[in-house]
Amino acid sequence: MFKEKIMSRFTTVYLFLLGVSFLFAVPAFSQEAATVAAPVAPPAPPDPLATLVEMYRWEGTLASLVVIFAAWAILRFTNSMVEKLGTVFADRRLLIHRISAFFHFIVYFATIVSVVLLSFRISKEVLVILSGTGAIVLGFAMKDIAASFIAGIMIMFDRPFQVGDRINFGDHYGDVIAIGLRSVKLQTLDDSTVTIPNNMFLGQTTSCGNSGVLDMQIMVDFYIGIDQDIAKARAIIQDVAANTRFIYLPKPVNVIVSQVVIDSCIAIRLQLKAYVLDTKYEKDFETDITLHVMKLFAEQGIQSPAVLHRSIDTQEVQV
Repeated sequence: MFKEKIMSRFTTVYLFLLGVSFLFAVPAFSQEAATVAAPVAPPAPPDPLATLVEMYRWEGTLASLVVIFAAWAILRFTNSMVEKLGTVFADRRLLIHRISAFFHFIVYFATIVSVVLLSFRISKEVLVILSGTGAIVLGFAMKDIAASFIAGIMIMFDRPFQVGDRINFGDHYGDVIAIGLRSVKLQTLDDSTVTIPNNMFLGQTTSCGNSGVLDMQIMVDFYIGIDQDIAKARAIIQDVAANTRFIYLPKPVNVIVSQVVIDSCIAIRLQLKAYVLDTKYEKDFETDITLHVMKLFAEQGIQSPAVLHRSIDTQEVQV
């Protein structure tokens, strides 16, 4: 009986200690199991801005400034030489401008590449940034610049117009004076410089008047009454055009005659089609011809259109 009591007490104490140890062991086991079962968190991606700051080579800043200054000096010297050569060799002016535009393009591209290589350490981190979030952000920020850059390359090789050409784009009409990485500069006839992004030329129509040559066709309209001497008026226009000092005689001089309606008045339009010696003399050409033709019209009694009154005999119509 005594032995049974002792065994019963030992059994009770044993079960109590086993229960206590189980209570302490379960949380530890659960924590260990959670630690083992929990997936390893991937490392946080590097901050693009911090990575760029680390990649920047501060010692290359001075070298980059020297490269930029050298490129500016080269381009300025080239522009002055182009102006002098264009004056001396007037017949080769457009060719000189085209070579200058291509040289400018190469200098811009080489300067950008040199500054990037001098200012940044090209490593795996750079490639990761350019292929990841950094590239997306940079792409959205520079999409218009990139589009203009690609359009500039297409303009250089497709050549819808060239430096020195006289073009009509939208509301702007003038001479192309520069084709850059981002934009085309147009010198209008009122001496204003218009800057047009290159990518705009891909979606709109551009009219080129001379297509790489100096001479260009000019059209000048004259209007006379239908009761005037049309043959004499046409001969006057042809004679004046053939003798002006701005005419390019190797190409034909034509006067097209047509009947038109102006302000409810029937008139005869005589349209001169002739070639000016150089695009820069376009307005001088028009002015010279217009003044001489109008003077001869007045001397010969050829008048401008007017409303003609006709007398109609009315008869009584009996029904």
